[in-house]
Amino acid sequence: MRYIPFLVVGLLLFSCSEKRERVAFTSVEITDLYEDSLSIRAIELMGNSLAFAANKGVFGTVDLSSGTLRTGVEKHHAGVPEFRAVAHTSTDFFMLSVANPALLYKTGDNGKMQLVYKEEGEGVFYDAMTFWNDREGIAIGDSTNGCLSIIISRDGGRSWNKIPCSQLPEGMQGEGAFAASNTNIKTVGDHAWIATTTSRVYHSPDRGKSWEAVDTPMVKDKDTEGIYSIDFYDENLGIAIGGDYTDPDANVANKAITRDGGKTWQLLADGEGPSYKSCVQFVPNSGGYGVVALGFTGISYSNDRGNTWNDLSDEAFYTIRFLNDSTAFAAGKGRISKMIFR
Repeated sequence: MRYIPFLVVGLLLFSCSEKRERVAFTSVEITDLYEDSLSIRAIELMGNSLAFAANKGVFGTVDLSSGTLRTGVEKHHAGVPEFRAVAHTSTDFFMLSVANPALLYKTGDNGKMQLVYKEEGEGVFYDAMTFWNDREGIAIGDSTNGCLSIIISRDGGRSWNKIPCSQLPEGMQGEGAFAASNTNIKTVGDHAWIATTTSRVYHSPDRGKSWEAVDTPMVKDKDTEGIYSIDFYDENLGIAIGGDYTDPDANVANKAITRDGGKTWQLLADGEGPSYKSCVQFVPNSGGYGVVALGFTGISYSNDRGNTWNDLSDEAFYTIRFLNDSTAFAAGKGRISKMIFR
């Protein structure tokens, strides 16, 4: 019997810990760090800096301690590239342009950006990129020649090779990805998931060596409908969001969850808010319960894995990245901002 008080105390401590973990956000404080006439859809936390790339060939960093801004402009003889995808390793920053030609740059030895991959052709349009580790990275784009465009690096981003269609699931008519927030691809461990315009999710369990594609119940009847963003909390729990940016009030079949690593997906809050969003992210250290979704329609939050949502702000953004469980950085039309969730 003398052990019962200790058991009760332990249960109380566990309960208190669980309650602290599930404390819900009720507001968000937004402070602008950078303002310019740019469309910024790709940001990446790199140590104590926030790196970004945008249209007009502009890229740069914001020092998170001092607020110091450094920018550059990358030009190409084919025109001024528009960047909507960025990634990084522990030593290098990468940025990838949309449209034809696709231009992928990494930080070079001389302090300038170095072109490490170029692809030309009808239909070339890359949408997102990320790395599994310091050696292996992936970028994805719209379908060409009957399959999704996927390029892989195995040497730290110095060279990239396109996976042949014979090694990929057969593409659907018009299948691609939305270059809206650099979040239609996610890696966890050796896994990678890709969300497409046809509301399919591609999965690789072995860092891009093999692939399978599964259908989700999310909306996909029009070219502007589909999954815009995907995130995974771990190898099993994932969430997808999207809709139709031309019908931003529609909220039917635009949110889904998986609990088995992407094998099956179930709709969330169907016919309820939020409506169209371009980016979704799990809140760190929330046990996978905290979720933030945003777009030009504002910022929404769920504290129960997407079953119910609250609107926190009407301010418009395209993409968000969390620094910790209450601080994040977001970018959108003309600005990069810091967010404190409370």
